[in-house]
Amino acid sequence: MAGEVKPIRTKRDYEAALKEVERLWGAKAGTRDGDRLDVLATLIDAYETEHYPMDPPDPIEAIKFRMEQQGLTRRDLEDIIGTRTRIAEVLNRKRGLSLEMIRRLHDRLGISAEVLIRPSRKSAA
Repeated sequence: MAGEVKPIRTKRDYEAALKEVERLWGAKAGTRDGDRLDVLATLIDAYETEHYPMDPPDPIEAIKFRMEQQGLTRRDLEDIIGTRTRIAEVLNRKRGLSLEMIRRLHDRLGISAEVLIRPSRKSAA
């Protein structure tokens, strides 16, 4: 793929582009190889977005992730979600998030409201 850069239309094109990116990795920005790396990365990203879309995260996983990121405990959620029992029910998927909980989680923890309004995956743990 060292020749002309072309759109990525097939899995074979995609794999060739990944190999080329691996070869070019670390190239300096503004150089011929650096520019080629930027273009290939953009093409790969577009291909992956179309062919391997990611589902938005589960709301409970998003809350747990943010707690871990910010070093928060369940007790820190009392002002946001409510009693310890209610927090346990929410985090154990026994109770859904209310609109007020969603607003507070969004405002105080910065979790996307779009993520929080999604149904929780009951089987996820």
